[in-house]
Amino acid sequence: MSQFLTELEIKCCPEDENFWELEAPLLYKSDLLTDPASSSSTSGLITVPKGFITDLASTRHIPFVSMIWGSTAHREAVVHDYLYCLDSVPLVSFGQANAVFKEAMEVWEKGFFTRYPMWLGVWIGGWFHFHKKSVTWKPGDDPPAVDDPNIVIQP
Repeated sequence: MSQFLTELEIKCCPEDENFWELEAPLLYKSDLLTDPASSSSTSGLITVPKGFITDLASTRHIPFVSMIWGSTAHREAVVHDYLYCLDSVPLVSFGQANAVFKEAMEVWEKGFFTRYPMWLGVWIGGWFHFHKKSVTWKPGDDPPAVDDPNIVIQP
């Protein structure tokens, strides 16, 4: 069963108050990423590390959207931001990252009119951010150039 195994502990990032820094690891167990052939208890486990920088749900850039969905899925958005990193563990496709985001919202029993518009938003706007930053990215860092032909964005 998909579930968050720890609580979200964050503080405002001192370099840029539009970002948040994890004060403790955030652990999420995803059924979507669990290998049914594996008996490992870590199969499907996503560990967002302490110190990871997130902007939570990126809705603040769109005023109307921010008013409706801006503060509705913080834990879920942190996991999603992490999975969008080019060096996340596990390394997932664009479609898998977005599906885990929706799955995590279902875990917290977010309603249909929260889950699906936010999921659709990451499908539309996420292409510009997928695999552009590393897990250790900090505000002020330039994101690395990603010209790797082996990185494929799959739905």
